Amino acid sequence: MTSTRPAPHRVITPSILYFGTPVVVLSTLNADGSANLAPVSSAWALADVFVLGLGADGHTVRNLRARPELVLNFPAPHQWPQVEALALLTGADPVPPGKPAGCRYEPDKFGAAGWRPLRSELVGPPRVLECPVHVEGFATDLRPDATGQFVVVEARTLRVHADPAIVVGDTSHIDTAAWSPLVYNFRHYFGLGPRLGKAKRAEN
Repeated sequence: MTSTRPAPHRVITPSILYFGTPVVVLSTLNADGSANLAPVSSAWALADVFVLGLGADGHTVRNLRARPELVLNFPAPHQWPQVEALALLTGADPVPPGKPAGCRYEPDKFGAAGWRPLRSELVGPPRVLECPVHVEGFATDLRPDATGQFVVVEARTLRVHADPAIVVGDTSHIDTAAWSPLVYNFRHYFGLGPRLGKAKRAEN
């Protein structure tokens, strides 16, 4: 039976709805073969497919339409300053009109973040050496969202690389007690807190 009592909630109108998703730094290739890095705050996985939300007028979308190979680099919580260093940079010259105030063109995103490129094994874009997890992949679909402001990207996983410090022994299981992704929560950076429980489908 539905309660008729007044709800103890308020109606609010947030400017964004980032309730908490992992931060991804996406590597793509520019037309001249150089690498571009872009922080992504909307990313989630369905089995071996990642779904990404990207700005429709961004340089990364143009790269993926022409060259669909990519790497999803997952930074650790302490690396948030490096991620934030990329926030107001673009690989597009001139800077697209829809970019935030203060955004500037930067051809060397790795140098700007203080990171080093690492050769990938199956795709052209390099990995970020310092990030604990890399996922090499291939964009299989790019389509506009309902508003036209964003592009929804589906990317299939080709290979996963993980720092041995966050892997359980000789298995392919991530040690969830050792690994904490960087999480974007209403434009603030967080890591994970203590584990609260275990799903029945957990394998380790």
